[in-house]
Amino acid sequence: LNGYELANLYNLYAFIYYSQERYDDALKAYQMVVAQSPDILEGMEYQTKFTIAQLFFVTEQWQKGINALQDWMKTQQDPGADIYALLGTGYYQLKDYNKSFSNMERAVSMTKAKGKVPKEQWYSLLRYLYYEKNQYDKVIDLLEEMLVYYPNKDYWVQLSHMYGEKKLDRKQLAAMETVYVQGELDKEKELVQMAYLFLANEVPYKAAKVLDKGIKEKKIEPTSRNLELLGNAWRASQEVKKSIPVMEEAARKSDKGELWARLGNIYLDNDEYKKAVEAVEAGLKKGGVRRPDTAHLVAGMAYFNLKQYEAARRAFAEAAKDKRSEGYAKQWMEFMKKELERQRSLQDA
Repeated sequence: LNGYELANLYNLYAFIYYSQERYDDALKAYQMVVAQSPDILEGMEYQTKFTIAQLFFVTEQWQKGINALQDWMKTQQDPGADIYALLGTGYYQLKDYNKSFSNMERAVSMTKAKGKVPKEQWYSLLRYLYYEKNQYDKVIDLLEEMLVYYPNKDYWVQLSHMYGEKKLDRKQLAAMETVYVQGELDKEKELVQMAYLFLANEVPYKAAKVLDKGIKEKKIEPTSRNLELLGNAWRASQEVKKSIPVMEEAARKSDKGELWARLGNIYLDNDEYKKAVEAVEAGLKKGGVRRPDTAHLVAGMAYFNLKQYEAARRAFAEAAKDKRSEGYAKQWMEFMKKELERQRSLQDA
């Protein structure tokens, strides 16, 4: 067989091997096609060299793929955006991020210059490369552009994170809420984060609704921590009656007394003084209360309202042992002293 006939024979072998996913054998056959040069047509040689480069990429031989692709590009006047994107992908796999970046940026800009939409995976890789370069403004611009053509949940979440990096709190909340109202946040971590964002932006009622709905739909596990967050959100929303049963459950599930101490404070705010005393005492007995002095203050105020003045005095005295609460505790003891004197004066009169 002459060179041209051999080239066609090896080209047929390569096609069969490729169809059987025997990529290494296909590569060897295609290389035998090129080896018949100059007996083969120029167009066939160029196409085969490009196919060889693609097969190197398919078999994850990144450097060989890049070399073959660059060799092929020397014969082309306008390689096209796809080729630069392929090069960018190869350099990315070799962790040569600078070369990957320049090629991906070129591929995207070439496509946009022709009035076309760049491929989603090109955008995604370029976004990652911008992030690696700490060019957060570029990441934000790119994500905002991507969402016009590819309104994907993950991109909204990523955009929300990037707004957070730039301290754009309102935009961070808006991006995350966009996904939430579409019903696409279904993981516990995402829903809890949504609640935290509402709380950080002083919208506690929405935070409570997110958590309450998530727990009822069994998307959020009713752990002590999650229930505490829900209870705090209801309380911050002035929904004290809703807050109390949630905080009670959170306290029962906790292995420390901190939540009982906080619950005592909520009872005090709701004028349930007996329950406030019981909750604080349960917390102090269990241990792990971060500010025992504050807990004693709550107990003292609850005892005072129950007219158990001696118990109140003891609680305030305990609180005064901590310098952080000493002044406030002494004010309460002074106030209680004057109140008792006033009551005695009224009795005498």
